[in-house]
Amino acid sequence: RQRKIPSTFYNDNNDNDNDNDNINNDNNYNDNKNDNNLNSQFSDRLVELNSRKFMQLRMRGVGSKKSLLLAAGVANALLQSSRGFSIAGRDFQQQQRWLSSNKREGLVPFYPLLASVRNETESTTSIFADEDNNNNDNDNRSEKDDKHAKLLSDVGLDPSQFQHIHKIPPKRTLTPNDIFCNRELRLGGVEAIGFDMDYTLAEYHQPAFDKLAFDGAKKKLVEAKGYPPQVLDWEYDHTFWTRGLIIDTQRGNFLKIDRHKYVRVAHHGFNRISATTRKHLYLKAFNKVISFSEKHFVNMDTLFQYVDAHLFAGLVDLKDEEEHDVLNFKTYEEMYRDVRECVDLCHRDGAIKDVVAVNPVPYIVKDPNLVPMLKRFKEDGVKLFLLTNSYWEYTSTVMNFLYYGKRVSDEKQKENEWLELFDLVIVGSCKPAYMLDPYLNLFRVDPQDGRLQNTDGVYEIDALGPDGAKKFLEQGKTFQGGNWLHLHAMLETRAGDEILYVGDHLYSDVLRSKRTLGWRSAFVVPELVDEMRVFNQNLPLYRKITGLRRLRDELDMYADEVRSGVLGFDDDKQKQVLQGIDDEERKIKAKLVNIANQWHAAFHPIWGALFNAGYQDSRFAFYVQNYACLYTSQASNLGLVSSIRAFRTSADILPHDRLLSDEENVQFVELEDLWDDEGQTESI
Repeated sequence: RQRKIPSTFYNDNNDNDNDNDNINNDNNYNDNKNDNNLNSQFSDRLVELNSRKFMQLRMRGVGSKKSLLLAAGVANALLQSSRGFSIAGRDFQQQQRWLSSNKREGLVPFYPLLASVRNETESTTSIFADEDNNNNDNDNRSEKDDKHAKLLSDVGLDPSQFQHIHKIPPKRTLTPNDIFCNRELRLGGVEAIGFDMDYTLAEYHQPAFDKLAFDGAKKKLVEAKGYPPQVLDWEYDHTFWTRGLIIDTQRGNFLKIDRHKYVRVAHHGFNRISATTRKHLYLKAFNKVISFSEKHFVNMDTLFQYVDAHLFAGLVDLKDEEEHDVLNFKTYEEMYRDVRECVDLCHRDGAIKDVVAVNPVPYIVKDPNLVPMLKRFKEDGVKLFLLTNSYWEYTSTVMNFLYYGKRVSDEKQKENEWLELFDLVIVGSCKPAYMLDPYLNLFRVDPQDGRLQNTDGVYEIDALGPDGAKKFLEQGKTFQGGNWLHLHAMLETRAGDEILYVGDHLYSDVLRSKRTLGWRSAFVVPELVDEMRVFNQNLPLYRKITGLRRLRDELDMYADEVRSGVLGFDDDKQKQVLQGIDDEERKIKAKLVNIANQWHAAFHPIWGALFNAGYQDSRFAFYVQNYACLYTSQASNLGLVSSIRAFRTSADILPHDRLLSDEENVQFVELEDLWDDEGQTESI
């Protein structure tokens, strides 16, 4: 199948006058008017929607100037807000019918918001802005146009030869729905896109979904493992935890470390460990550097592990604070293994999946943008595959719910119409072993009843001769198990970098696929929504922290000048000045610590910002930056970009370059000889 380049992403000659007719003739739309007066005015002006919960999205340069550009699905945050508008009041089916009547070839709209409409004069208006704001936007646009023109002139390009720079908005609109780039990637060069299911295509409601595993596991701990009965009275609190932590199963500790493996925060069970004890355990080890890759360290890389962490922390406190025979003879490490075994059993014995199958609504988040995103990639000729560790029965339940947006009958579910979205489906994949073990066997799954049939995998594909992969998949495209060799053969990919895999597990989905197979990766970080919101709200605090740290650095440099004697102070004066510097530095440090604690507490009262540990990047951020080519808040955000979009990362910069680029606070001078002959002699 050849890739189809979506023409509407670059062609402005499709003068589709029927768009306005469709709008005016749509009775559902015209009958649903409200105070926002959003109706026939849309065809001749740009509308920008904004709210506290859903920042505006712009789709620029798509179709003719008179076309109404729409985005499909339901943006729940905006629709539930008091600033909703007429289209928001209709149910999803009505929205889809209205949107499909205005669909342009090659473009599937992705949000039920009117993102933008340009009129002949290319002016910009906002339904929430007054005339003053509009005038300011125009001024900002002119100022930015001048800036762009100056840049082009500075590099020897004639600004008059560039007709589109004035169409760029004065400010880039940044939302958690954006896709962020760590490594340059061109979607046009990707032949196949794969998706994990759990917490990727299917997001789960917390704490409702987690409580199924928590309640089932604590019951198994008491009834099967003999743990004290009070375990049954425990309540689950997912807000205590965050991803990126490390569980020290040997000591019963939970650690947050930075990119340099320095432990910044530590808890024993639910109790905070003092700085002195923390440093004694994880820093002052004689002739040994802890790598945190030892067997007794477990990384919390997925949201599923919140349940393990909460149960283990409770057992640690129970062992420390009370006398119980069963706990007295168990190590922390043995208790963690019991927890892991019980939670894993809940995922396999139906304690979770049987409940979800009966009524998925309380547990699975409905994302109406998901199916349109997948269909758009299929229409553009991109091969799509599903690769999940869940087994067929549960995968079928979840994907049917996501496809229809509701629980369907057993007969309807057996039809598995959602399979049309994918070229290949692999369940029970056993990641990360799937990407490591070339000897894992591949079985074909019967979608009707889940029966398994043996295959000879790659050998069978080769034996079918020309178009062997196509003939192999014609017999059925649903499989269980196997390994990456089978996947590459069935997709007919020549190299790992032709595959983009989208997942939520930092190790199994991102690190292992990148390091072992060379796949391109997109990491789903649902926490990004809150992280970006809190960061933006506390930006003044962040700037104070940055300023105070810079001030401390400058004060240390000044103290060095005093100590060196270059300022000409005598001994008494030097001691007096240095004492004063020490006093000032202590005051700044105390204030800095206080502000930094406020900053981290704004993100999480216990563990702080997800992507920071102290003043450094966290371990979590380090792996995201080094192994995730792209990252975003949810998988359906990929539908907001064209299938040929090129992503570019910002340039990496070292501290000396970062200082040089700060012209406001830094002045560069050429290298000079700071050592005179006398100074060198004295130093020697």
